[in-house]
Amino acid sequence: MARYTGPACRLCRREKVKLFLKGARCESPKCAIERRPFPPGDHGRDRMRQGSEYQTQLREKQKARRIYGVLERQFRNMYEEANRQAGITGENLLRMLELRVDNVTYRAMFGTSRTQARQLVSHGHVLVNGKRVTIPSYRLRVGDVVSLAPKSRDLITIRQNLDTIDRPIPGWLESEDSGNAVKIRALPEREQIDTQVREQLIVELYSK
Repeated sequence: MARYTGPACRLCRREKVKLFLKGARCESPKCAIERRPFPPGDHGRDRMRQGSEYQTQLREKQKARRIYGVLERQFRNMYEEANRQAGITGENLLRMLELRVDNVTYRAMFGTSRTQARQLVSHGHVLVNGKRVTIPSYRLRVGDVVSLAPKSRDLITIRQNLDTIDRPIPGWLESEDSGNAVKIRALPEREQIDTQVREQLIVELYSK
């Protein structure tokens, strides 16, 4: 399956905003946005000016894709599913992205970034309702419990993350088992999703 393997900081610079793809590095002075707050490339500084309406919508879609680590076809399919559901399409889309098991692993502070959380899932360190799940895009439901596998709880990386990450757990999640598990207590509401994405622009882009 295709995936982006280039520099993560380049994506943040292209979107001209922190996407928090590198965990603690994004909070440090080493963050690329802090040192070079303009798009990459020879003509990066020329792209600082405001673009067209289409460009604004496209950049918002790309930003959402890159934050959650979703490929274009996956993202388009999720949008079409969100559009068929009752309610506001943009909020449905964000809710579906939040309920991915790799994102919940990140929200539970098992990983410093969504990239690391995705790797933990792929390598079999995460259980859903007691069963191993290795598909990062697996969508969770209300009542599901995401936990660390028993043999994974003593890994140095995971223990360090749980001890050092200072990030609040969203209200739609409930911490269990001394922080080694989280339960989906409710569907996430828009005000509980802190991702800085203007979902209406994405809807406008796909509605053309």
